[in-house]
Amino acid sequence: MNVTERVEEIIEPTVLDLGFELVRVMLSGGHNPRLQIMAEPVDEREMTVDDCAKISRAVSALLDVEDPITDAYTLEVSSPGLDRPLVRLNHFERFQGFEAKIELNDTIDGQKRFAGRLIGVDGDNVLMNVDGEERAFPFPDIHRAKLIMTDELLAQAEGRN
Repeated sequence: MNVTERVEEIIEPTVLDLGFELVRVMLSGGHNPRLQIMAEPVDEREMTVDDCAKISRAVSALLDVEDPITDAYTLEVSSPGLDRPLVRLNHFERFQGFEAKIELNDTIDGQKRFAGRLIGVDGDNVLMNVDGEERAFPFPDIHRAKLIMTDELLAQAEGRN
C-alpha cells in the first residue's frame, strides 16, 4: 500500500462521517510535498470554505496521530470544481451524458487519450461515445479522467445553486 492509499484509508471514514465523499487524495511535490484532499458533500450541495476548514481540521488531527507521511507537507482541502477529476467508477455513472476526457495506462489501437460523451458504466467498464461510436474502457486501465468544461456542464452547475 502506498502513502496515498494509506492516507485515504485513514481519513475516508471520518470524511464520510462529516457528510462528504472523498473524491481524490494526491501527494505531489518533491522538496515541498503537498497533500491534496478533494471532497464534496454527499447531498450534492455546493462546497463551502467552512466545509473545507471542517475537513482540514478533522483530517489534520487524524494524520498527526497516524503519521503516514514522514516529511513535512502542506495540506490542501478543496472541492473538485466543474472540470472535476473522475476517480471512482460511480463518478462515470453519475456524470453520464457529459463530455469527458480519459487517458489510459496503455494504448488501444495506438491511442491512449480519448474524449467523448459518457454513456455510463457496464460492470467494470466505462462506456463512452467517442466520435459517434460506443467504446468500452476497463476502469482499471484508466490512468486519469476528467469532465470537460462545456456550456451544458455550466448550466447544470448553475441550476444547482
